[in-house]
Amino acid sequence: MDGFIVRAGFLKGVPFFVSGSGPVRFIGAEPKVLTPHDGGVLAAEITKDGNSLITSGDDGKIMQSDLDGNMVRLAERPRKWIDVLACGPSGAVAFASGRAAWVRLADGTEKEFQHERAVGGLAFAPKGLRLAVARYDGATLWWVNTSGKPVELGWKGAHLDIAFSPEGKYLVTTMQENALHGWRLADSQDMRMTGYPAKVKSWSWSVKGRHLATAGASAAIVWPFTGKTGPMGQTPLQLGVRGDSLVTCVACHPKEEVVAIGYADGMIMMVRFQDNAEVLLKRPGAGPISTLAWDTAGMRIAFGSEEAEAGVIDLQG
Repeated sequence: MDGFIVRAGFLKGVPFFVSGSGPVRFIGAEPKVLTPHDGGVLAAEITKDGNSLITSGDDGKIMQSDLDGNMVRLAERPRKWIDVLACGPSGAVAFASGRAAWVRLADGTEKEFQHERAVGGLAFAPKGLRLAVARYDGATLWWVNTSGKPVELGWKGAHLDIAFSPEGKYLVTTMQENALHGWRLADSQDMRMTGYPAKVKSWSWSVKGRHLATAGASAAIVWPFTGKTGPMGQTPLQLGVRGDSLVTCVACHPKEEVVAIGYADGMIMMVRFQDNAEVLLKRPGAGPISTLAWDTAGMRIAFGSEEAEAGVIDLQG
């Protein structure tokens, strides 16, 4: 590949790799290389139906690409870098630049949401067309199809990425400092998750949403979300501990309580929650692991690194 691998994954079972330098490669029976952007790719997400790939770039375009080689421009913001992207239900796509976030609905309608500070991250709720926006000093929740006032959740500091728990009970953000922050949405109760030696740049919910696996330490830090107060008062699991390399990427298995862990030296390991049993999947290689994704069957893992190494690990092979 060329350059930093922004995203790796599977589209209808076909592996794909998105390079920050521009190319999108599908590695199947009929390999394809697409160039949806006039320049670099900054973000990439799979649509909720799993049929296409949405990318955004430094050309200000939001593009939709599929396995047949079709490339459709969904939206454009000239002279803006679109580096925040999220895919929602019913074909909705959210993107942001500066203080503005937009949602494009399946019929092409666009809605704009303004904020006092720059948008750090976007996420759609598991149910309903609700958009969460990470921003400086907290998060904002919008109902996309109504004109009512948003819900504001405050916590001092810069909030970068954002995610709902799979059942929609919790909202969690990564922060500029080496920490996570969360809210229990029923009553806006705060949850603080600290102690990381580095920023948390990758996270993944377990299959039933009972755990949140995170990077940013010498092990995958896995917070339990099984009690009434989420991870508060509970000790996180530490999986795949290594003294010589930080965890840079995590991806939970789609069916089992297992997580794939990528490290700063390019190594990839698979670890089971229950007993910390480890399986080495890839030895150290070229650059920190930047992306990991399982296929729907949980038998293959697509990976990419910051230094253009990419591939597929087949657990049956």
